[in-house]
Amino acid sequence: MKKIFSIIVISLFCLTAFAQNGFVKGFVYDASNGDALMFANVIVENTRLGSSTDINGYFVINKVPKGKQTIKISSLGFADTTIQIDVIPNQPINLKIELTPQSKTLNIVEISAAKDIARQESRVSVEQVTAMDIQKMPSIGGQADLAQYIQVLPGVVFSGDQGGQLYIRGGSAIQNKVLLDGMVIYNPFHSIGLFSVFETDVIRNADIYTGGFNARYGGRLSSIMDITTREGNKKEVSGKLSLSTFGASAIVEGPIIADKDNRDYSLSYLFTAKNSYLSHTSSSIYKYMDTELPYDFLDLYGKVTLATQSGTKASVFGFNFTDDVKGYKNIADFNWRNSGLGANVIIVPQNSSSIVQAVLAYSDYSMEMNQADKNSNQTSSIGSFNGSLDATQFFGKNLLRYGVDMMWNTTDTKFEQQTESYKQYTSDIGLYMIFKGFLGNFLYEPSMRVSYYASASEVVFEPRLSLKYNITDCFRLKAAVGKYSQSFIDTKSDRDIVNLFTGYLTTDVNLPGGVVSSYRGEDVTNYIEKSNHFIFGFEWDMFSHLSLNMEGYYKTMSNLIAINRDRLYDNDREHSSYPDHLKKNFAVEEGYAYGGDVSLKYSNGRLYVWAIYSLGKVEKTSETRTYAPHYDRRHNVNVLVSYQVGMARDWEFSARWNYGSGFPFTATAGFGEVLDFGGGIGSDYISSSGELTTLYGELNAKRLPSYHRLDISVKKRFDLARHSILEIEASVTNVYNRNNMFYYDRITAQRVDQLPIMPSLGMTYKF
Repeated sequence: MKKIFSIIVISLFCLTAFAQNGFVKGFVYDASNGDALMFANVIVENTRLGSSTDINGYFVINKVPKGKQTIKISSLGFADTTIQIDVIPNQPINLKIELTPQSKTLNIVEISAAKDIARQESRVSVEQVTAMDIQKMPSIGGQADLAQYIQVLPGVVFSGDQGGQLYIRGGSAIQNKVLLDGMVIYNPFHSIGLFSVFETDVIRNADIYTGGFNARYGGRLSSIMDITTREGNKKEVSGKLSLSTFGASAIVEGPIIADKDNRDYSLSYLFTAKNSYLSHTSSSIYKYMDTELPYDFLDLYGKVTLATQSGTKASVFGFNFTDDVKGYKNIADFNWRNSGLGANVIIVPQNSSSIVQAVLAYSDYSMEMNQADKNSNQTSSIGSFNGSLDATQFFGKNLLRYGVDMMWNTTDTKFEQQTESYKQYTSDIGLYMIFKGFLGNFLYEPSMRVSYYASASEVVFEPRLSLKYNITDCFRLKAAVGKYSQSFIDTKSDRDIVNLFTGYLTTDVNLPGGVVSSYRGEDVTNYIEKSNHFIFGFEWDMFSHLSLNMEGYYKTMSNLIAINRDRLYDNDREHSSYPDHLKKNFAVEEGYAYGGDVSLKYSNGRLYVWAIYSLGKVEKTSETRTYAPHYDRRHNVNVLVSYQVGMARDWEFSARWNYGSGFPFTATAGFGEVLDFGGGIGSDYISSSGELTTLYGELNAKRLPSYHRLDISVKKRFDLARHSILEIEASVTNVYNRNNMFYYDRITAQRVDQLPIMPSLGMTYKF
């Protein structure tokens, strides 16, 4: 670690030489709507100097020689632009560049941009997803959605068409952190696992980390989904209306104060609405199904942005997401509500190459599940306030990033083992620093995070490191290691028939029913969950349009707090001499996960093919047993194909095939009668009738059948006017009507399957 920070100090010292030259910075925008352009190439002609824009369209080029220079800007789908500048040492040049969209794009631009980003970013276990990427998926129900795309990513396991649970490289669902414009979102996926709460067309960028993420992100063990939405159209009013057999959506955006050359600022708005009416169409259009699909949701999102010509901007955004499942198979009612309000600010100092970002947000999330078979009611709510302040300083290709983030939570949860709800007030604070530097072809990115968890009064140091070595322009090695922690714990029971409920609790020695004080003969001194990641892989641009990415990973997990399956007695004075694992509600577990992902991608403009194979294994060890959790899927395969036809590429065919080996489950060993001895020693146990109860077999010793499904879609675009487009799309989900198992009803001994074949038709009008 001392060597790493010595390198940082030396690098920063050497960077002072940059002051002898000038530097150029600025933003690149879409001239048609004022939206920031990500990953645009900005180069100084006749030099080796250049940069790529970030998700805000921002770029910095240091060490630019003094005198007259030519800046060339290029981006996929836009006409190239050149700008003449006069560089004066120690005087920054601030540029605002607008690129004009063009219908014909040279493939060489796409290839050059992709290679440049691959060489300059570590990109270990991360996928950068845009709305254009999501549109390549078969649009189930006429709507392309982030939830459908994430299911394709390497290392990701989805619970299926129904349930909407996401598991990444051996981690449980509560170990995933989702950010929307910097705000924490607690449930991004609807109960019908085909849709997220996000409207695809307003997503600017989504960084999906499946492991090895740097110190900017904390509070979760497994993964990060950092989603950024774009601002509203700064030039003119525009929008989209969609209607399908699954649901409907709408987008309206435009300027309140238009972006003009003679004006120093602009003010724009963006509003989206998306809903599902499957509960109605499943009983009319899909009459052949043996049951209705009781899935309804309504998602509302709005954003107002004030932007200046210099790139400094401030946004205020709010949302209200709802999800309702009513009487699924007469087993459970489940609903949740998530609303929030937040603001983020980006400040670009005029005489510096730095950029400062700040976020302040509040959200309120609540859920409830009623299970008829258990006559139980489970509820959970969390009010969450989070804020962050972040600064990035650029030094040529190198950068230094540092910041602080804070979170205050109020949780109120009642789950199956409780008769009353349990309230908590907690706060977490994190400080972090990241340095990215280059030594020739070697990229190194050490980072450090210090997290303080007030609920456990514990400080956790989390060093992390990402590395990349560019052996050639086409072949690159990469690796990442790091420590991670979180205070949220899992209250999900693996024995729930419909496994939708996740109650929110944080680590606390005073948890209801108690938490064990020892694990396998050793005292438990803290209760913060922790994990170590070890990742190694390579990227290979095999040919001009074909690339291969491979990664292997190993993950350890400790101090995992979980519902205690071994509990037999009440945690009271009568049983005070009994071991903790026989009487406490919460137990401590350890675990590990390992595996690998292979991703092969081909893209030549018209044809896009992406094939992924993931191999994984995860095991956990409790006080009494070692077992595979219910999301341990050993093999997962995804193949995605998209092809555009016609001179104008106005026809598009898409297909996706997924295969997943069976999930573990606990078989039913039999049924027994349980007598109520409420009357004590005088109870009539001879003639009284008991209550029928289920006897379970060995924990997760069996496997469900494998899952596989083919989805296809065809889309036709009609260009009605300059800014008016009509798209008609037909799709089929589960083309060959595979009977994929959802769950097995222990009481009725009936098998319940996932979605059957479901054709759909949708129409979208953009203006």
